[in-house]
Amino acid sequence: MGLSRRDLMKKAGMAAMGTGFAGLTLSMANSAIGAGEQTKIPDLPWPYKKLDPAAVAEAAYAGFYKGACSYGVFESIVAPLRKEIGFPYTMMPSTLLVVGQGGVADVASLCGSLNGAASAIFLVTGGMDKKPREAAYAIIQDVFLWYEQTALPDYRPKNPKYEIIKSVSGSNLCHVSVSKWCKASKFKSFSKERSERCGWLTASVAKHTAEALNKYADGAFKMAYPLSAAAQACRSCHDKGSTLENTRGMSDCGGCHFTPSMKQVHPKM
Repeated sequence: MGLSRRDLMKKAGMAAMGTGFAGLTLSMANSAIGAGEQTKIPDLPWPYKKLDPAAVAEAAYAGFYKGACSYGVFESIVAPLRKEIGFPYTMMPSTLLVVGQGGVADVASLCGSLNGAASAIFLVTGGMDKKPREAAYAIIQDVFLWYEQTALPDYRPKNPKYEIIKSVSGSNLCHVSVSKWCKASKFKSFSKERSERCGWLTASVAKHTAEALNKYADGAFKMAYPLSAAAQACRSCHDKGSTLENTRGMSDCGGCHFTPSMKQVHPKM
């Protein structure tokens, strides 16, 4: 608009004083203006450099105690990319993922660690176009199915607060995952031990996600965790193109629903 850099600096400084934001110093304004052309956020996917899964796991464990599960996974992946790549990761506010805590705002729906994982995966592999979106979905689905079918947590932090046993959730929901672990461990859901378990779990999910992204970067990613036979049987009657077609899903149905054997449902089988 014809303003010189000096004029912009002056206006930025006046705005900072006028609004009471003492933290917005002229040096910060200078950095923002100096960014110049790097203010337009590029479309997804964003560039990716292979990560050290163990380092990601440790960072996720620490991140859990800072901003909970969703933030822990997301920031453990984005932070090293922010350091190694810089822009556009410098524009990504990881604090946004804090809302994923405890299955989104502590309502215990989708496990927060998976929320953070899916967000990170889509950031570096997904996008509006069909091909990257399908690639991202495949990785996300595989991570979710791994989570449902694997005895977790499978990563022990270097300096844990407690020793934690494993359990198989059979679901990607926080409610089910926590309940299954509490039943197996005999600890209460609001105990310090359960919180520590979710810290370990956050580290486990972050590590597995980094491994999946590294494989994708090498062109070697393949889905390794198909739907269980029981879930596929349920889908044959209830999912797209089936006789009933009255639901949808890519999860193990047994995590939430009683799933009788196919012989009970179809005696002639």
